[in-house]
Amino acid sequence: MTGLKNSKTFILGDREVNRMGYGAMQLAGPGVFGPPKDRDAALAVLREAVACGVNHIDTSDFYGPHITNQLIHEALHPYRDDLTIVTKIGARRDAEGGWLAASTPEELTQAVHDNLRNLGLEVLDVVNFRSMHSTMGPCEGSNAAALDTLAELQHQGLIRHIGISNVTPTQVAEARRIVKFVCVQNLYNIAHQHDNALIDTLAEEGIAYVPFFPLGGFTPVQSSTLSSVAQGLGVTPKQLALAWLLRRSPNILLIPGTSSVAHLHENLAVGEWAVPDEALAALNAIAD
Repeated sequence: MTGLKNSKTFILGDREVNRMGYGAMQLAGPGVFGPPKDRDAALAVLREAVACGVNHIDTSDFYGPHITNQLIHEALHPYRDDLTIVTKIGARRDAEGGWLAASTPEELTQAVHDNLRNLGLEVLDVVNFRSMHSTMGPCEGSNAAALDTLAELQHQGLIRHIGISNVTPTQVAEARRIVKFVCVQNLYNIAHQHDNALIDTLAEEGIAYVPFFPLGGFTPVQSSTLSSVAQGLGVTPKQLALAWLLRRSPNILLIPGTSSVAHLHENLAVGEWAVPDEALAALNAIAD
């Protein structure tokens, strides 16, 4: 695939990180619940990611729960000085693996201490508050009390930087009045570009935007178009979707996850090229 190379780094908090990061979500068992099928393979993926230059890992103690953080600790501790580990709080799992809100001051404080313990850290680089007014996606509702709690934990020295996740524009505006946040993590991809204005505003302010589910919510027609363009360029649909995100804005940081070393290499290869101009029109037309 041809095309101009992307800017490969962006500032996250007080660190410069590679825009191609790694998401640890898939290291847990099915449904992000329970242990991995192959623990040694999970450890190998983490070590290979860092060996390949990944210095931004996204995780949470409610993945598993506890599983991914414990794997990260086993595979990578003591951590390289340039490694930024971003976690998120605001949810918990029930006995069947269901996702529940956990946003009281007591729950958030406990979650921070759980992340610290399982990761083997004295301070967390970045903590995203995951808004859970609905488990189906962003839903309006105030996050002020939760953000006040994170601000207090930051004041205590347990958190360096705060981020927000699964939030609406109204909730972003509310967060601006309460804390200084360094990243926003939302669903965003070629088919779902509802955050276009937010991404551009954050880019102007030097704030990172971290999209999740690069192929989430595509219709069959949209998936067919993506696959067709990808085939013409000699890449996989996921590679093309990731490359489109990198080209979309310089403040976008990617955290594709995988439990396979081979798939990890496929994902990281995306950072070496950009979507060519002739493919952009077809891809941009996919948006709903």
